[in-house]
Amino acid sequence: MHRSLCICGLLPRIETRTRVVLIVHQLEAVKPTNTGLVAARCLPSSTVIYRGRAPEGVAAGGARGEVGATPDWPAAVAAAAAGARPLVLYPHPSATPLEEWRSRTEAVALIVPDGTWAQATRIHARFAARAGDLPCVSLPASRTDKRLRTARSPHQMATLEAVALALGILEGPEVEAALLRVYRIMTERTLWTNGRIAGADVTGGIPPGVRKHDPLFVPPLPRLPP
Repeated sequence: MHRSLCICGLLPRIETRTRVVLIVHQLEAVKPTNTGLVAARCLPSSTVIYRGRAPEGVAAGGARGEVGATPDWPAAVAAAAAGARPLVLYPHPSATPLEEWRSRTEAVALIVPDGTWAQATRIHARFAARAGDLPCVSLPASRTDKRLRTARSPHQMATLEAVALALGILEGPEVEAALLRVYRIMTERTLWTNGRIAGADVTGGIPPGVRKHDPLFVPPLPRLPP
């Protein structure tokens, strides 16, 4: 995002019983429209595991609570979900509504593919081939009307949006509301820079002094001699 519109200071820290295990496609990790990594920053109990090469500087391992990379990513996903009931958030034809798991007493590890629709489909297929047919769960159709990417179906939604709706079912409406607020701010600030919505329509407003074409990176000023 434009530096003056950065949302890092607005991200909540939300403790949840549900673990979120994100499988991030390597091409998705560097996109400014990616929302999965924003979800991970809000959820201390989450794990990020890369499908393919991780961004430069990311430590190997994929331990819970940190961003990790490993060549054997299906094994890392299984390790991150150990001790909890793994459910894959993916609308496979065999998927059951996530609401059916609301009243279960066992802890859930929600495994979430993060990428374009085609990338998420391939991630699910390769993970299922390695880890077996873990149960898939689905969400109700999205209620969000502002998006950074075109959705061909109401069941295709941004990763942060999907995680928010899922945790709303498993954890409660307060968690859903907090995550959806972050999603709206990120989406609406970006749409404002593109001239697609007015500043008055941005959740929380536009910070004073911000320009639509503020540079993405501002180089440091040169050091002056003493």
